[in-house]
Amino acid sequence: MSEHYLEKFEKITTLLFDVDGVLTDGSVVLVGGGEQARTMYVRDGYALQLAVKQGFHIGIISGGRSEEVRKRMNGLGVQNVHLGVENKLDCYETFKHEHNLTDEQILYVGDDLPDFQVLQACGVSCAPADADHEIKEIVDYVSPIDGGRGCVRDIIEKVLRVQKKWFDRNHENHEFKKFFW
Repeated sequence: MSEHYLEKFEKITTLLFDVDGVLTDGSVVLVGGGEQARTMYVRDGYALQLAVKQGFHIGIISGGRSEEVRKRMNGLGVQNVHLGVENKLDCYETFKHEHNLTDEQILYVGDDLPDFQVLQACGVSCAPADADHEIKEIVDYVSPIDGGRGCVRDIIEKVLRVQKKWFDRNHENHEFKKFFW
């Protein structure tokens, strides 16, 4: 893997993510009543809401159906949450068309075989460190961080740094805290 992906980051306007294995560590806790609980890393959440505030289109494409995921994402400012998706490539193509985007503008993060086709179609493909080996073989960038442990923050931070939209040490902005905490 070369660092050519950094040049591709300059064109990114849209960040799309799988959930389980990317925003979560892929674990599911079974609780009473048939509910399933997941955990998400708070620093990933901070990076997501920062990207929203910086004007990026952010979206979720997941085969999972957890309405708690939708609530969490909506609370971070992510409005494009697609759950229960059986064909991720179809969802990706529809999203791209509805938002008048090109593949080169879209970064997608996935970790397993259902993400394969979208990772091949998008402009920049990324995966967490613990992604399936067949996924890691085809992506532009493999984060050194596992899913649900900060890989989303790592990827968003890289995109925002390349575009000079990451944290400015000389400008304190407390507005972000309303989403983060």
